[in-house]
Amino acid sequence: MANPFQDQFLKAGLADKTKVEKAKRKQRKQSSQKIRSRSGEIDEAEKQRLQAIEQKAERDRELNRQKNEQAELKAITAQIRQLIELNSIEPPAESILFRFEDDRKIKQIEVDQKTQQQLVSGQLCIARLDERCYVIPRPVAEKIIQRDERYIVLANEVDEAIEEDDEYADFQVPDDLMW
Repeated sequence: MANPFQDQFLKAGLADKTKVEKAKRKQRKQSSQKIRSRSGEIDEAEKQRLQAIEQKAERDRELNRQKNEQAELKAITAQIRQLIELNSIEPPAESILFRFEDDRKIKQIEVDQKTQQQLVSGQLCIARLDERCYVIPRPVAEKIIQRDERYIVLANEVDEAIEEDDEYADFQVPDDLMW
């Protein structure tokens, strides 16, 4: 789009094309110098705008991190729930009460004699899910402990080997005393 004054000067014969082109080049040069000088100096409003953008980006990153943590926690809880429900050992028809400590309270579940011995020896463990306790195998309990150890209520240490030169090896101390 041409400058209307330049067109009028050309029609009137007061200027020729070379002078018009020279004036246009000079104008472009001045405007580009203004842009260059402005880009070197950022005014206060621009600084505040950039700072606000950075703060918003930081808040967004923090919110995304929190959402990711919540989603990960939800996934871990679902994995633990599935492990417990699929691997729990149901109490038999003939059962005895097995007492254990859970959060400084004595609780009890129904188990048979074999399950009781396995609980005492550490082959089986007790896990809590939704205020209910389940008997689960030791390998499953170890997987749950890797994810979140708060779900495991009782996990006795496994006694794999009894010392051979123990003179009281034939006299086992009962760990299943009834209270």
